[in-house]
Amino acid sequence: MNTFTQSVELLHRAMDVNQLRMQVASNNIANSEVPNYKRQEVNFESELKRAFESQEDAGRQLQLTATDSRHFSLEIPYNWRNVEPRRVTDWTTQANANGNNVDPEFEATNILEIQMKYRLLAQLTNFEFSQVKLAMRK
Repeated sequence: MNTFTQSVELLHRAMDVNQLRMQVASNNIANSEVPNYKRQEVNFESELKRAFESQEDAGRQLQLTATDSRHFSLEIPYNWRNVEPRRVTDWTTQANANGNNVDPEFEATNILEIQMKYRLLAQLTNFEFSQVKLAMRK
């Protein structure tokens, strides 16, 4: 796959994950007064990093062939396209006396950060397509 296609696909996935993060943060704020509600967050980048590292490691590993169905299965590289964002519940902290651990100020700041990241991703996507447009003119 060429760099342009992979870049655009990654940017698209990142924008989808940011949209999910916005929903989760909004849900946290909406439930900030609900007793025993635990805040959630989205985990994506660490899994994506693990997938890219497994692909890099696969290129450096000794290539073995399984000639029989009884052989141990070899570790197949984790494809980054199969990485899905996960909602993770924070069970470790407790901010309020009612068991709720949502800090509305933190969540509001988090929403602003998510919005800025989304704008940056949109600008990067625009830049990728402007490079193609520029190359097509020449």
